[in-house]
Amino acid sequence: MMFGVGLLAIIAIFGLFAAGHQDLPAWISVVALLCPAGLIFGVIATVLNARRR
Repeated sequence: MMFGVGLLAIIAIFGLFAAGHQDLPAWISVVALLCPAGLIFGVIATVLNARRR
């Protein structure tokens, strides 16, 4: 879920830059950080789940 939200924020950032906007709000950059955070949490959860089995 976090990865998806972060990915949507990254797509929105590229779309806004393509539309000519240069001063983007800071919150959209912070939301974009959810993409790598979600990926890291997903990998950790997968590894921990595999070790339990």
